[in-house]
Amino acid sequence: MSIASLRQLTKTYAKPGTSVSVRALRGIDLELEEGRSVAICGQSGSGKSTLMNILGCLDRLTTGRYLLGQQDVSRLDDDALSDIRGQRIGFVFQNFNLIQQLTVLENLEVPLFYQGVAAEVRRKRAVDLIRMVDLADRAHHRPMELSGGQQQRVAIARALINDPLIVLADEPTGNLDTATGEMILDIFDRLHDQGKTIIMVTHEANVAGRCDRIITLRDGLIISDEDNGHAKRQKAGDERQEAGDRTR
Repeated sequence: MSIASLRQLTKTYAKPGTSVSVRALRGIDLELEEGRSVAICGQSGSGKSTLMNILGCLDRLTTGRYLLGQQDVSRLDDDALSDIRGQRIGFVFQNFNLIQQLTVLENLEVPLFYQGVAAEVRRKRAVDLIRMVDLADRAHHRPMELSGGQQQRVAIARALINDPLIVLADEPTGNLDTATGEMILDIFDRLHDQGKTIIMVTHEANVAGRCDRIITLRDGLIISDEDNGHAKRQKAGDERQEAGDRTR
C-alpha cells in the first residue's frame, strides 16, 4: 500500500540577494510503499535533502502534489504542517538535535508534551523506548554525557515516540565511526523488520545497501530506482549459510 505519493513535484529557490532562481527538484514522480526501507542517494546538490525536507513537511513544494497517507499536504498552512510533523513523521538527524539541558527521558517526552499528552503517559512511552535502544541505564543523563552513538540511539527513540507513519533519517551515521554506525544501522534493520517505513538520505553505498529500495537523484531528477530487496534476501541467506557452516 502506498504511504506517500509525489506527482510532478518541483521545488524552486530564489538565490539570496539576486533575481536568480535555482530548480532543486525538476519533476519528481514517486510512490513510497508502507513497510519498506528506502535510500535516497545522490551527490551534493542533487536534490536529495530537498526531497527529504518536502517528504517531512519541513519545506513546501513549488508545484505538483504530495499525498501523505490519504491526505493531500501540498497546500496546507504552517500550523497544519506542524501538526503532521508532530504526529505522523519521525526525524533522525546527522547532528542528533537533542536538547542539551534536558535528560534523555525528557528529550524523548518533548514531542508528546507539545501535543498535550499526560505526564504519566509521556513517561511510560519514553521509558519503553529508551529500553528498546538499550539505554535504560542512561535515562537520567544529559546528551553531553553520552557518546555519539548513544546520542543517535536517543534520537531514534525520540523519532518513534509518536508511533509515526514514516521515519526519516538524514545521514544518520555521518558523524559516527564505522562500528558505531553499524550498530545504528542494526537498529534501523530491527525497526524495518517490525514493519516501520524508513526513508534514509545517504551518500554511503553500504548504508544504501541495507535498504529495500535505492533511489538516486541527479540535478533534481530521479536517474535510477532500484529494487534492492532480492539482494538483501540473498545476502541474508548467504550469512545464514556461513553461520551454519561455522557451527558444523
